[in-house]
Amino acid sequence: MATEHGSDRRVERAPASTDKPAGELAVERVTHQDIPAICSLYKKVWESENGLPAELVKTWVPTPLEFTSWMEGVTYFAARRAGHLVGVVGVEPRHGAFRLVHLAVDPESRRLGAGGALLTASVEWARRSNAVTVWSDPLARFEAAAALFRKLGFREGGLLHKHDWGEDVRLFELLL
Repeated sequence: MATEHGSDRRVERAPASTDKPAGELAVERVTHQDIPAICSLYKKVWESENGLPAELVKTWVPTPLEFTSWMEGVTYFAARRAGHLVGVVGVEPRHGAFRLVHLAVDPESRRLGAGGALLTASVEWARRSNAVTVWSDPLARFEAAAALFRKLGFREGGLLHKHDWGEDVRLFELLL
Protein backbone atom coordinates (compact mmCIF):
# COMPACT_ATOMS: atom_id res chain seq x y z
CA MET A 1 0.00 0.00 0.00
CA ALA A 2 1.55 3.31 -1.04
CA THR A 3 1.03 6.49 0.92
CA GLU A 4 2.24 10.02 0.58
CA HIS A 5 5.29 8.85 2.57
CA GLY A 6 6.17 5.86 0.42
CA SER A 7 5.49 2.18 0.66
CA ASP A 8 7.75 1.10 3.53
CA ARG A 9 6.61 -2.49 4.23
CA ARG A 10 9.35 -3.14 6.77
CA VAL A 11 8.33 -5.62 9.43
CA GLU A 12 8.79 -4.40 12.99
CA ARG A 13 9.50 -7.25 15.40
CA ALA A 14 8.65 -7.01 19.05
CA PRO A 15 11.16 -8.68 21.36
CA ALA A 16 10.19 -12.14 22.55
CA SER A 17 9.75 -12.62 26.27
CA THR A 18 9.43 -15.73 28.40
CA ASP A 19 6.31 -14.40 30.15
CA LYS A 20 4.37 -14.07 26.89
CA PRO A 21 2.49 -16.75 24.98
CA ALA A 22 4.43 -18.86 22.52
CA GLY A 23 4.97 -17.23 19.16
CA GLU A 24 6.80 -14.11 18.17
CA LEU A 25 4.86 -10.87 17.96
CA ALA A 26 5.18 -9.19 14.57
CA VAL A 27 3.99 -5.71 13.65
CA GLU A 28 3.69 -4.79 10.00
CA ARG A 29 1.78 -2.54 7.64
CA VAL A 30 -1.66 -3.85 6.75
CA THR A 31 -2.76 -4.75 3.25
CA HIS A 32 -6.21 -4.92 1.72
CA GLN A 33 -6.22 -8.67 2.38
CA ASP A 34 -6.20 -7.86 6.13
CA ILE A 35 -9.46 -5.89 6.01
CA PRO A 36 -11.93 -8.69 6.93
CA ALA A 37 -9.81 -9.74 9.93
CA ILE A 38 -9.41 -6.12 11.05
CA CYS A 39 -13.17 -5.50 10.86
CA SER A 40 -13.77 -8.67 12.90
CA LEU A 41 -11.22 -7.52 15.48
CA TYR A 42 -12.89 -4.11 15.85
CA LYS A 43 -16.26 -5.82 16.28
CA LYS A 44 -14.89 -8.15 18.97
CA VAL A 45 -13.07 -5.36 20.82
CA TRP A 46 -15.75 -2.68 20.87
CA GLU A 47 -18.74 -4.92 21.42
CA SER A 48 -16.96 -6.45 24.43
CA GLU A 49 -16.44 -3.05 26.10
CA ASN A 50 -19.19 -2.60 28.70
CA GLY A 51 -21.01 0.70 28.85
CA LEU A 52 -19.87 2.28 25.60
CA PRO A 53 -22.62 4.32 23.91
CA ALA A 54 -24.28 2.27 21.15
CA GLU A 55 -23.73 5.03 18.56
CA LEU A 56 -20.02 5.13 19.37
CA VAL A 57 -19.72 1.34 18.95
CA LYS A 58 -21.58 1.58 15.66
CA THR A 59 -19.10 4.13 14.30
CA TRP A 60 -16.06 2.21 15.64
CA VAL A 61 -17.07 -1.12 14.04
CA PRO A 62 -16.57 -0.57 10.31
CA THR A 63 -17.75 -2.69 7.43
CA PRO A 64 -14.97 -3.71 5.03
CA LEU A 65 -16.01 -0.90 2.68
CA GLU A 66 -15.95 1.65 5.53
CA PHE A 67 -12.52 0.47 6.65
CA THR A 68 -11.24 0.82 3.09
CA SER A 69 -12.25 4.49 3.24
CA TRP A 70 -10.56 4.81 6.67
CA MET A 71 -7.32 3.73 4.98
CA GLU A 72 -7.32 6.80 2.70
CA GLY A 73 -4.36 8.88 3.87
CA VAL A 74 -3.85 6.71 6.99
CA THR A 75 -1.16 4.06 7.44
CA TYR A 76 -2.35 1.09 9.49
CA PHE A 77 -0.19 -1.36 11.41
CA ALA A 78 -1.29 -4.81 12.52
CA ALA A 79 0.14 -6.88 15.37
CA ARG A 80 0.13 -10.62 14.87
CA ARG A 81 1.09 -13.46 17.15
CA ALA A 82 1.47 -16.91 15.57
CA GLY A 83 -0.15 -15.50 12.44
CA HIS A 84 -3.30 -14.30 14.21
CA LEU A 85 -4.29 -10.64 14.23
CA VAL A 86 -4.23 -9.36 17.83
CA GLY A 87 -4.15 -5.59 17.36
CA VAL A 88 -4.30 -2.69 14.94
CA VAL A 89 -3.62 1.06 14.89
CA GLY A 90 -3.69 3.79 12.26
CA VAL A 91 -1.28 6.70 11.85
CA GLU A 92 -2.72 9.78 10.19
CA PRO A 93 -0.23 12.46 9.07
CA ARG A 94 -1.28 16.08 9.04
CA HIS A 95 1.07 19.06 8.82
CA GLY A 96 3.98 17.29 10.53
CA ALA A 97 1.84 16.01 13.41
CA PHE A 98 0.86 12.35 13.28
CA ARG A 99 -2.35 11.25 15.02
CA LEU A 100 -2.81 7.67 16.22
CA VAL A 101 -6.31 6.46 15.35
CA HIS A 102 -8.45 3.36 15.81
CA LEU A 103 -6.11 1.59 18.26
CA ALA A 104 -7.58 -1.75 19.32
CA VAL A 105 -6.12 -4.88 20.92
CA ASP A 106 -7.94 -8.18 21.25
CA PRO A 107 -9.17 -8.47 24.88
CA GLU A 108 -7.55 -11.92 25.14
CA SER A 109 -4.17 -10.48 24.10
CA ARG A 110 -4.03 -7.40 26.31
CA ARG A 111 -1.05 -6.78 28.57
CA LEU A 112 1.08 -9.09 26.42
CA GLY A 113 2.97 -6.44 24.44
CA ALA A 114 0.79 -5.95 21.35
CA GLY A 115 -0.34 -2.40 22.20
CA GLY A 116 3.18 -1.29 23.06
CA ALA A 117 4.58 -2.89 19.90
CA LEU A 118 1.92 -1.18 17.76
CA LEU A 119 2.59 2.22 19.31
CA THR A 120 6.37 1.79 19.07
CA ALA A 121 6.14 0.83 15.37
CA SER A 122 3.83 3.80 14.75
CA VAL A 123 6.15 6.26 16.48
CA GLU A 124 9.17 4.90 14.58
CA TRP A 125 7.31 5.19 11.28
CA ALA A 126 6.34 8.77 12.14
CA ARG A 127 9.94 9.54 13.07
CA ARG A 128 11.19 8.12 9.74
CA SER A 129 8.53 10.26 8.02
CA ASN A 130 9.95 13.43 9.66
CA ALA A 131 7.06 13.96 12.06
CA VAL A 132 7.55 16.55 14.77
CA THR A 133 4.94 15.09 17.11
CA VAL A 134 2.68 12.06 17.55
CA TRP A 135 -0.59 12.43 19.41
CA SER A 136 -3.68 10.46 20.36
CA ASP A 137 -7.06 11.08 21.94
CA PRO A 138 -8.36 7.91 23.64
CA LEU A 139 -11.49 7.88 25.75
CA ALA A 140 -10.71 8.84 29.34
CA ARG A 141 -12.29 5.59 30.58
CA PHE A 142 -9.48 3.58 28.94
CA GLU A 143 -7.05 3.74 31.87
CA ALA A 144 -4.83 0.95 30.53
CA ALA A 145 -4.33 2.89 27.29
CA ALA A 146 -3.48 6.03 29.25
CA ALA A 147 -0.92 4.08 31.31
CA LEU A 148 0.63 2.67 28.13
CA PHE A 149 0.93 6.11 26.51
CA ARG A 150 2.62 7.44 29.66
CA LYS A 151 4.97 4.43 29.81
CA LEU A 152 6.05 5.13 26.23
CA GLY A 153 6.87 8.77 27.00
CA PHE A 154 3.68 10.49 25.88
CA ARG A 155 2.59 13.48 27.97
CA GLU A 156 -1.03 14.08 28.85
CA GLY A 157 -1.95 17.49 27.51
CA GLY A 158 -5.59 17.86 28.44
CA LEU A 159 -9.04 16.47 28.89
CA LEU A 160 -12.03 17.20 26.68
CA HIS A 161 -15.31 16.73 28.53
CA LYS A 162 -18.16 14.91 26.77
CA HIS A 163 -16.26 15.19 23.52
CA ASP A 164 -16.90 11.88 21.72
CA TRP A 165 -20.53 10.63 21.96
CA GLY A 166 -20.75 12.14 25.45
CA GLU A 167 -17.49 10.52 26.57
CA ASP A 168 -14.50 12.37 28.03
CA VAL A 169 -11.34 12.20 25.92
CA ARG A 170 -7.71 12.52 27.07
CA LEU A 171 -5.09 14.12 24.84
CA PHE A 172 -1.60 12.57 24.73
CA GLU A 173 1.39 13.87 22.80
CA LEU A 174 4.94 12.73 22.17
CA LEU A 175 7.38 15.28 20.78
CA LEU A 176 9.94 13.69 18.44
